[in-house]
Order: sequence, then structure tokens, then C-alpha cells
Amino acid sequence: MKMKLSLLPAFALSTLWVAVDAQAAPKKVIVVTATAGFRHSSIETAENVIATLGEQSGAFTVIDYVRGRTDGKDDATKAANLAALTAECAAKLSVAKLNQADAVIFANTTGDLPLPDRDGFIKWVESGHGFVGMHSCSDTFHGYRPFIDLVGGEFLTHGAQVQVQAYNQDPAFPSNRHLGESWVIFDEIYEFKSFYRPKVHGLLTLDKHPQNLTPGDYPVAWCKNVGTGARHGRMWYTSLGHREDVWTSSAYQRHILGGINWAIGAEKAAAEPGGNWNHPALADERDGFRPLFDGQSLKGWKYRREDGNKSWRVENGMLCNVLGKDEHGTDIYSEEKFRDFVVRFEYQVPPKSNSGFYLRGRHEIQIYDGDNSTKNGNGAIYNVAAPALPAPRKAGEWQQVEARIVGQHITVTLNGVKIHDNVLSDKGTGSQLDDNVDQPGPILLQGDHGSVAFRNLRIKKL
Repeated sequence: MKMKLSLLPAFALSTLWVAVDAQAAPKKVIVVTATAGFRHSSIETAENVIATLGEQSGAFTVIDYVRGRTDGKDDATKAANLAALTAECAAKLSVAKLNQADAVIFANTTGDLPLPDRDGFIKWVESGHGFVGMHSCSDTFHGYRPFIDLVGGEFLTHGAQVQVQAYNQDPAFPSNRHLGESWVIFDEIYEFKSFYRPKVHGLLTLDKHPQNLTPGDYPVAWCKNVGTGARHGRMWYTSLGHREDVWTSSAYQRHILGGINWAIGAEKAAAEPGGNWNHPALADERDGFRPLFDGQSLKGWKYRREDGNKSWRVENGMLCNVLGKDEHGTDIYSEEKFRDFVVRFEYQVPPKSNSGFYLRGRHEIQIYDGDNSTKNGNGAIYNVAAPALPAPRKAGEWQQVEARIVGQHITVTLNGVKIHDNVLSDKGTGSQLDDNVDQPGPILLQGDHGSVAFRNLRIKKL
């Protein structure tokens, strides 16, 4: 006999489902945990958690399971197992059977499952039903493009299990409102292909590679409306859920319950595509600052060498220079020129990386993961002055800078600490565009040394 898992205490449950209509009949869902590839050991726990969440919340009830074999791995690779799974799918996932449900949940499925009518399944979701996917759901139907488009991305690879800080992109969304600004979690973290952020509503994301911390867009969870018309369907997906201890954690249970409730229509929330990391403070705009980077393109920027490696790209509102081992990129600079100004920006580097931010294209503020006590260390005005005080954060963390240049004098604040106060810099600091130091010049971002990401670049002329 299967035991029910102990989930959240009663006092917590009362706050979880406050938005669900207590008078509404529970929605009906079908849970699919069958695998035609790798089979996760957490699947039985996943089934139990999903069913218990439905019972305790009153929001939904599981009317059927499509399990395939539950003993061992790769359950549909042998002919006899595949035949049994084909028969089970035909009986439980036909369009007629689907029409008895409000949503289908793919929990840690893998491979090409033998759905009796794949196109009919997609149309069923689009016609006003819910689809929920957990973890390796995105490792299912790699050869069937409509399913990939339904989910919004497909599994590419993963590294060792690791602790990450996933950023909350929509704190008001039912699956996210308990998480705060970010969620620190240890799990198997996926990388994706066929993912196109402008078509989804982001929920959780990483701003760097989970293992090597190279800056970039690494989505973790998202949702979207699917189909057209008033009765469109709803798709919600989280890549988390490899481990049993993730499935039994209250944070994850609230995460997936909120996603299920939204997908079945028990809770309402907007799911329009859009949004990114590039969001300067409104106070900056009121103070006369304007963007240098639009968060969507390289508009307004040029490569220093047109024949150089085009190493810069825009990822989720970040301006990223991503280089492989022993690879060199190319500097970029703004088309507009400035003389006296204040500039604000954020940057992030992976371990042992090296970059720079050039005022007028001639005075480098060093960006470096390492010693910051010299004229070549992080925060230094390169070759001119070491920081007056140590202020850097660790590699992989966003760092905030405000730099002011008037005439030949530079003031720099790093992470809230003034590290240079009216320092004279009357010559190019190295690798400058030219030596006309007193003339207007562009903002130059160094790209030939190492990986780096910038966001929220804004400037005010003086």
C-alpha cells in the first residue's frame, strides 16, 4: 500500500489556496509519468506529491495515470514494454479520454511516447485546456516539433547537480509569489535549445551558466498561452524536479501547485511574453539619465574591428560577451560620443575573467576577477590609480558602478563605495581608441580579454 507523503502544515495550506474558488468543483487532470528513455527515481514520489496536493488544496483531482512500467529504467525501449505502453496510451490519452479532463501533467517523462494522436493532443491543449510539465518533460518528443513549440524549449544537456540562485521574474504569478526575489535550490539544472524568450512568459531564470558562471540567459521555468481565440490553452513548465528532496520540499510543492492551478484555470494571472533584465531605476530617468543599451539589440553600438570575432550578443536584457577557452573577442563602442558625463551600469564576470569599461574610449575602469589593490586590479583606473578601498563582489555576482568624468578628473563608486575621488587621468590608460583625451568620445566595452555581461547602462551628460 502506498503511503501519502506529509506535505505542508494546515496553517500554510490556508494561505496557499486563498485565490482558488472554494465552491468550484475540483478540476480533473491526467498525470503522465511514462518514459521511453531515462526513468527518474523520483517519479513515484512525484505522482504521490501531485495527487496529495490536489486532495489537500481541493483544486484538482487526478482521474488517471499513464505510467508505463514502474520498475527499472528505459521502460519503453524493449518491444514488449513498448507494446504495453502503446496500449495504455491508446486507452488513456485518446482525444475522447482527454475531453474528460481539464489538464494533463507530464511529470519527468522522457522519449517518444506512443500517443495515439499526437496532433490531436496538441489541438486539445490549444482549444482551452492545460498542460503542465516538470523537469524532463522537455526531454520528450525531440523529433516532434509541435510538442517542442508547445513546451517552448527542449532539453539540451546538464552538468553535475549544483546549487543555483534562480531569479524570480514574476513575483505575482501563482507559482512564484512565495519565492521572494530569488530561490536558492540544489538540483539538476538543464540547459535548453529551441528556446525563444520572446514567445514565453519568464518565471525563473539564471543569469549565468550553472557550472562555470559565464554570463548568459539560462531559463528555469516559464509559461505561455497556447492557441488562439478566447478559449486558448495554457502551458506551464519548470525544469526543476530531478531529486526526491526537491519534490518533498515545501517551496517546490508551492511552485508546482501554483503552476497547476494557473494551467487548469483555478487561478488567474497574466502570461504575456516579454520582460528582461534591462530595467534601470525610474529615479535615474527622473534625474536625467537615459539608456545606452536598449536591452534587446546592439542598436547604437559598433565593433571596434569589423573583421573581428563578433562575440557580443543580447540575452534576456543583458549585453554579453561570451568567450570560450583561449578565444578572443572584439571591443564594442557606442556610436554616440560624450565629454563630461555621469554613467551608471552593472557588470558581472565569471571566475578569472578580465574586461574593462572605457570613458570616452580612452580611460579604462578595470573589470577583473582577482586582486583589487593595484593599478591593474578590479575597479582601478587602469595604469593610473588603484582603488582607495576594496569594494568588489565575488565572480558571478552583479556589481554596480557609477563613474563621473569632468575634464580629466574621474570619480568612481563601486558597490556603494567611493573608490576614486576626482582622480586626474590626463592620458590614455592603455588600448584606448586614440589619444585625444580631452575630446568627446564613446563608451567602449572591452571584449578581447574575457567573458563579461553588462546591463542597465545609462548616462547623463553634464
